[in-house]
Amino acid sequence: MDYTISEKYDLIINEVKKDKSLDPIKIVKNIMHKEYINIHGPEHHFLDGAAFLVAYNNAGGNIDLDKALFDLRERTIKMPGAMCGLWGVCGSVTSIGAALSVIHGTGPLSNDDFYKEHMKYTSSVIEKMSEIGGPRCCKRNAFLSLSAAIKFVEENYGIKMENNQITCEFTSWNKQCIKERCPFFVNTFNNKILI
Repeated sequence: MDYTISEKYDLIINEVKKDKSLDPIKIVKNIMHKEYINIHGPEHHFLDGAAFLVAYNNAGGNIDLDKALFDLRERTIKMPGAMCGLWGVCGSVTSIGAALSVIHGTGPLSNDDFYKEHMKYTSSVIEKMSEIGGPRCCKRNAFLSLSAAIKFVEENYGIKMENNQITCEFTSWNKQCIKERCPFFVNTFNNKILI
């Protein structure tokens, strides 16, 4: 079945709100296996931030989750696909940046530490992505963005989420998988993580 991006966002909201995990990567991976999520696609621009917001809320972050998801949806639905290659910025890290902005109510005229901290977070993740290089992988970039966000909110705001060892189970679906160059690749021959 073909879904519009708006329908995918609705399905993501319905699914993500059920999850009680403190681990946004576990949340995002559960939804990545749904039939309405492509291996690559702009649905990740919402999914990654939504998983982050749910885990943040579950970990004791003080947010109105329904409003936060609505605001994130309004911001991310405007982002086109293929931002990584066409604009030089990943939609996953932008999604988490938008989620942080939703949490703290920052905007383009904000003149506070949150504005600076959000920029520091996104630039640090983009730097890691640039070191790995392409081609694009929405799964790898989600894992990078979310693992950095988990550390970021604990260090900056005292919100402790969970972050278990990340392994990718999407290699066989991704025709452009970079395998050993990816920090989350599992060599299925000997079942070892190559990081």
